[in-house]
Amino acid sequence: MSQKARYLFIDQLRGMIIALMGLDHASNYFNAVWKRVDYNNFLLDSPGQFVIRYLSYLCAPGFLMLAGAMVWLSLNRRIEKGESPGRARLAFVRRGLFLILVQLLWVNASWGCFARIRLDHYGIIACIGSSIVLLALIAHARIWVRLGVALLIVLIHPILLRIPYDPDTTSMGMRVMQLFVDAGKWNLYPVLPWFALATFGSVAGEAWFRYWKDDAGRLRNTLLTAAGFFVLFFVVRTPGGYGNIMPFDQVGSVSFFFVQKYPPSLAHNFLFPGLILALASVLMVVGSRIRWLLHPLEVYGHTPFFFYVIHIPLLAFLTRRTGWLPHKEGEVGVALLAWVGLLIVMYPICRWFAGVKARSTNTLIRMM
Repeated sequence: MSQKARYLFIDQLRGMIIALMGLDHASNYFNAVWKRVDYNNFLLDSPGQFVIRYLSYLCAPGFLMLAGAMVWLSLNRRIEKGESPGRARLAFVRRGLFLILVQLLWVNASWGCFARIRLDHYGIIACIGSSIVLLALIAHARIWVRLGVALLIVLIHPILLRIPYDPDTTSMGMRVMQLFVDAGKWNLYPVLPWFALATFGSVAGEAWFRYWKDDAGRLRNTLLTAAGFFVLFFVVRTPGGYGNIMPFDQVGSVSFFFVQKYPPSLAHNFLFPGLILALASVLMVVGSRIRWLLHPLEVYGHTPFFFYVIHIPLLAFLTRRTGWLPHKEGEVGVALLAWVGLLIVMYPICRWFAGVKARSTNTLIRMM
């Protein structure tokens, strides 16, 4: 199988994740449910609202795991071409710092259509950037070392959550806890547990691109690894003790799969890697067969960061700045319609930028 075909499922999976993220953000701007419930409550008030919200829970784990896989691949490609490991790592440190700056200077302000600069929030893009910086330091380590690091972090994270601090202050203690461990107003995406998922992704990347070289073996081993994560999820979730934050009615009930995301619980960090790997397996099977149907996902998957930084101010402009479209006044149908419209609008924009990026040697454009 050609290298291009081998990585097709990566582009399609990345495009699927960015499209689901667009659904969540379209709902955020058009769905009146967010006037009635807590943002962290995904039980919501109807099955449709629940599905829209729960699908978005795939996004952050998917972003981090695929980022980890591509950091491993790109870093090792650089080294194989003769670049020193230190210089290769530095390139990814710069990339990670760039993402943090984009979060602080662009993404935060874009939610309100740049009504004001907001340096007081450390969000998902900054978390990905921080994870890339940390992963650059260990991505060239042996695969078992990285797997051990990821497992150690997710296993001790519930203990770290017990460290006492006051989340309602602006103290250094609050900043440190919410930067690395807990979720709060300053940061919903603490670096440590999400870095662990990026590290899991780097392990999957090495397996996909170095060890599992034939189609059947890659599919079989990816499914087995996904099954392993599901087993770990059931082992952790069923007793309802260590690493569990949200209660459930009974094993297998809908509430059994309600796992904490802000911050991610131990059960979350086993369930969602399994789901991401399961989706990757599906795309390994059907991706090339129905490529014509999944082509938009490939386009979004080639330009995920560009999609992210453009679609939020676009939604904010249409709803909050111009008032052309209603802001948080619809329900499920309106949110879905807005999502489809967003994907249609973003397709030619992303396709255009993919061409620009492929031809450009500009460092800033290449980082997008």
